[in-house]
Amino acid sequence: MLIGYARVSTDTQDHSLQIDALTRAGCEKIFEEVASGTKADRPVLAEALQFARAGDVLVVYSLSRLARSIRHLLDIADGLQRRNIGLRAVSETIDTSSAGGKFTFNVLAALAEMEVQLLRERTRAGLAAARARGRRGGRPRALDPVKMQVARTLLAAGDLTVAEVADQIGCAPSTIYRSLPGGRRGIQHAAS
Repeated sequence: MLIGYARVSTDTQDHSLQIDALTRAGCEKIFEEVASGTKADRPVLAEALQFARAGDVLVVYSLSRLARSIRHLLDIADGLQRRNIGLRAVSETIDTSSAGGKFTFNVLAALAEMEVQLLRERTRAGLAAARARGRRGGRPRALDPVKMQVARTLLAAGDLTVAEVADQIGCAPSTIYRSLPGGRRGIQHAAS
């Protein structure tokens, strides 16, 4: 049995293109889902995978409609293969129910995995080069030394709450608590 799975990311998108392609491919049952591709929890996909039996073929319009990452795609394909269920992607003309299709799928998956690894290596090399030039990545500190001193002074005076001090210097109260352990009491103990 050919089982179709169609997914769009938002309610404003339409399944029509995918449904038409899956129908032309001969799918007898089609599961439709509206969910972001990055979401791990996709109940309709889980239902489609559970519905499929040995000898069936799961058909998708594109591999991007099925998995949220290469690793996720490989996990799904491996699970289907262990259950003797094929995988077919209409737009990429991949069909793992044939020997040639399995080979093509594995080559494409390996190339995609290699690209991910190369991207990681380039990112690490770029960060190392930036550090060697004295640059640090990440978000800038919310409290520079001047703002820290202002916060200490205002809190030591005792006229303002931590929330009011945070508002005055332009940060969140949690930032003050993180930067000045003990808050007002910590400052007063340090002064005495």
